Amino acid sequence: MQEVIHAEGHENVSAEHVSTFEVTTDDFLTPAGDCILGIEADRAPADFDPEFVAACQHEEATITATFETENYSETVTGRGDPDLTFESDRSAVGRTSDYVDDRTILVGAEFAAEGFDRELVSALAEGAELTVTLTVERDE
Repeated sequence: MQEVIHAEGHENVSAEHVSTFEVTTDDFLTPAGDCILGIEADRAPADFDPEFVAACQHEEATITATFETENYSETVTGRGDPDLTFESDRSAVGRTSDYVDDRTILVGAEFAAEGFDRELVSALAEGAELTVTLTVERDE
């Protein structure tokens, strides 16, 4: 199962955060938002299909987030959690930790914003269009 989010880069994309990455529906980004990779997202977790959400609420679920611009692609994998609610109507956040709030889309990510390819980050800082594809798989 998949969910797709379309967003845009911004001149303040720095991708320096050590424990999270984020895409937001906000239309602005300050330098303090060092986990944010894309703004003006066309969807938020609250928009996701209930079946997708249910699949992500299993500890055995593997959730993959693929970030793509015209010339670059980066994939980060994490896992699901029974506490994931996908209720945020504003932001989608991936975490390296086990912390969960209404914005969390995956936990136990293999890396955070600081681990993203610097060429991808540069493209986003130049305003590149971003497609984020979330895929959930579960071992039965």
